[in-house]
Amino acid sequence: VQLQASGGGSVQPGGSLRLSCAASGSIFSVNVMTWYRQAPGKQRELVGSIARGGRINYADSVKGRFTISRDNSKNTMFLQMNSLQPEDTAVYTCNAEVARLPVGGYELFWGQETQVTVSS
Repeated sequence: VQLQASGGGSVQPGGSLRLSCAASGSIFSVNVMTWYRQAPGKQRELVGSIARGGRINYADSVKGRFTISRDNSKNTMFLQMNSLQPEDTAVYTCNAEVARLPVGGYELFWGQETQVTVSS
């Protein structure tokens, strides 16, 4: 199983970016998918998560600006980031709980990082 995070880049304050996190490989089911970020000199923080059934949680710092969604048919999660601010500058990554078989439970897989830079 591989998790591919993509969509990062550089934008000006107030701009938007859309990140994707796609799981591929031998997959039976994907449960909770989660976005994290780590700013320079800071600890990694939770951005938000989405369960297979659609329940979503957001960090207070991104509520109202970021939107998490997913396409279960493609095992892909999205992070729409609007009204970006310099404090959103960070390396973003994702993880996903993946079941490779109908039995045996879920394993946690991590995607690679994608850089988001917000600067004028």
